[in-house]
Amino acid sequence: MANYRELMDWIGTALDGLGVLVIVVGALMATWRFLFRRQGGTNSYSLYRQGLGRAILLGLEFLVAGDIIRTVVVSPTLDNVVVLGMIVLIRTFLSMALQLEVEGRWPWQRSVEASPATLSREQPDKT
Repeated sequence: MANYRELMDWIGTALDGLGVLVIVVGALMATWRFLFRRQGGTNSYSLYRQGLGRAILLGLEFLVAGDIIRTVVVSPTLDNVVVLGMIVLIRTFLSMALQLEVEGRWPWQRSVEASPATLSREQPDKT
C-alpha cells in the first residue's frame, strides 16, 4: 500500500509539473505568435489574449487533477479535503472567468452558431 501511495504522489506531482509546463509553453507560443506573426490592429492583441487564456485553462486542468490525486489517494484527511475543495473552487472560478474572456460567453451558454434562431434559419423550408 505504501508503494501505491508513493506512485500516486509521484503521478500527482508529475501532473502539477505538466500543468506548469503547459502554461509556460502556451504563454511562450502565444507571445511568439503575437510578436512575430502579427497581422496588425486590435485583432492581434485579442488573439494573443485568447491564446494565453487557453494555455492557462489547460494548465489549470492538469493542476487540479494533480491536486485531486494527491489529496484523495495520498493523504485523505478532512483538512486536506477542505483545502482541496477551496483550491478547486478558486480554480473553477478562474477557469470560468478565463473561458468568458476567451470565448465571450459563459460555459453554460450556447454558442451563437447553435442557437435555436440560427438553427431554424439553416433548415430548408418544407412547404
